Amino acid sequence: MGNFTAYIILIIAVILGTASNGFAKGAQGFTLILPSIVTAITIVGCMFALSIVMKTIPVGVTYASFAGLCIIATTIVGIYKFNQMPDLYTIVGLCFIIIGVLMVNLLGTSN
Repeated sequence: MGNFTAYIILIIAVILGTASNGFAKGAQGFTLILPSIVTAITIVGCMFALSIVMKTIPVGVTYASFAGLCIIATTIVGIYKFNQMPDLYTIVGLCFIIIGVLMVNLLGTSN
């Protein structure tokens, strides 16, 4: 599998991870059955996708990229779905995460 395909699958993992985070909040501590089931399905799908990506992209780069992108995406979901507005320091921190993800993927040379 080429890098392009691996990054497409990584984006799928981020989407599934972000969905699992949103549904986990909606599951209210796993007391609601449907959001709990969807949370479990999406997190398993997310981990499966990450395991495929790690065949091509180094584990550290894969997980750093996944975690950073998932944090950003989950924050956006929190803004739109749960009306959770980040403050200035949170926005600055998120910008640092974006810079870190870009540095790892565009400038890093780990094999």
